[in-house]
Amino acid sequence: MERFDLAPAEWNIMESLWEQAPQTGRELTEQMEKSVGWSRSTTLTLLRRMVAKGAVTCDTEGVKNTFSPAVRREDAALAETETFLDRVYQGSLSMMVSAMTQKKAISKEEIDELYELLRQMEEGAK
Repeated sequence: MERFDLAPAEWNIMESLWEQAPQTGRELTEQMEKSVGWSRSTTLTLLRRMVAKGAVTCDTEGVKNTFSPAVRREDAALAETETFLDRVYQGSLSMMVSAMTQKKAISKEEIDELYELLRQMEEGAK
């Protein structure tokens, strides 16, 4: 999977595109103005950057440019998680889980889910 970093502002645009794609530049600029108060130029600048980094595709056929996500939400979330793990916890999932559980109590349901995930990983490793 290609790794690229999405800036926090870019996640706003990606969420919009994951909900509905393709969208025209006009549709996206109007939506971003309503939801986060961005000017048209801010949204279009971010879209250009996102096309350049491969996160968004731009179809220039016809009169209007239409934009679509070039990556699935799940893949972007995984890449973001890997980047975060590398940057903050030197790639160690166990260090992150340990830090999170020391600061916040987790429910029995969450513990059961973690056990199930670990069991599935162990089964797959055999």
